[in-house]
Amino acid sequence: MTRREIVVVRALALGDLLCAVPFLRALRGRFPDARVTLVGLPWAAALVDRFSDYLDAFVPFPGWPGIPETPPDARRAERFLRASRRHPADLAIQAHGSGRHINSFVAALGARGAAGFHPPGQPAPDGGPWLPYPTDRPEIRRLLALAAALGADAGDERLEWPLREDDDEAVAAALAPDRLQPGDFAVVHPGASRLVGRWPAARFAAVADAISRRGLRIVLTGSLGETATTAEVAARMSAPALDLAGRTSLGPLAAVLAGARLLVSNDTGVAHLAEAVGTPTVRIFRASDPRRWGPLREDRHRALVPPDLGGRCVEAGRPGHPDCAAARCVAGGADPAPSSS
Repeated sequence: MTRREIVVVRALALGDLLCAVPFLRALRGRFPDARVTLVGLPWAAALVDRFSDYLDAFVPFPGWPGIPETPPDARRAERFLRASRRHPADLAIQAHGSGRHINSFVAALGARGAAGFHPPGQPAPDGGPWLPYPTDRPEIRRLLALAAALGADAGDERLEWPLREDDDEAVAAALAPDRLQPGDFAVVHPGASRLVGRWPAARFAAVADAISRRGLRIVLTGSLGETATTAEVAARMSAPALDLAGRTSLGPLAAVLAGARLLVSNDTGVAHLAEAVGTPTVRIFRASDPRRWGPLREDRHRALVPPDLGGRCVEAGRPGHPDCAAARCVAGGADPAPSSS
């Protein structure tokens, strides 16, 4: 019997892909013998190897009009689509978003069947199942609703990130100069892909100092392009910090987070990565919706919105107080140590 071919389209960033892991897990449970190919952004090629239980292959998304993550290239897209139509998948799943722009790309793949989301109030494409794109639930549950429509068991909402021995070895080498051990430190991640989503460096520094006074050492993390941000946080801190910005790839970064007692960050992919390895988080939401991207387990994770955006973040007290509710969560009595659950 020919092995069933399934293509999943989700050409998005780290946090978006991590939120899709419960969906991919459910999909594998529904189609255990299928060959599942992810169509995603180039960086996501590493996920196929990391999540080999759920994914079998990766194809880089060629770009498409209306999709901002990759500039559209008509020639590249046409070559991609010709190759896809020569060997059509049995099922193409649109797990990218509302479908306003991406559904035409999914239709052009020429798969024998298609499923996914479509804009509410507009007719569903042919085939199915197609769901009106839900706007009233967290991202993980949006995707699991699609899994359920495909006949999958959609009850497992856990994020996950498989760690490897070489990740741990890289982390041991990075932490060794400061003699840091797992459980001795908290991670502060002040960067974000969009500048508008970043909380000020001075606030992160104040929170890091508050955590340090609780007896935890501070590790700063960020991409190579965020080294100036982490350097500013370190310069504004009173306590010393180990700055690992630009020094860890994704796997070792996950291992760093797994060894931390707590992550404090903007709402960014690293927060989902910390959640996936079981580390409690405090997340500052400035440019994204905590109802969509916030954690599902509020007993281990805090989603905070700054007061200038109508939320609760800055400590009451003297005007301009730099400490925020993130510091209150840690320094005000909440135990940041991970539980065994």
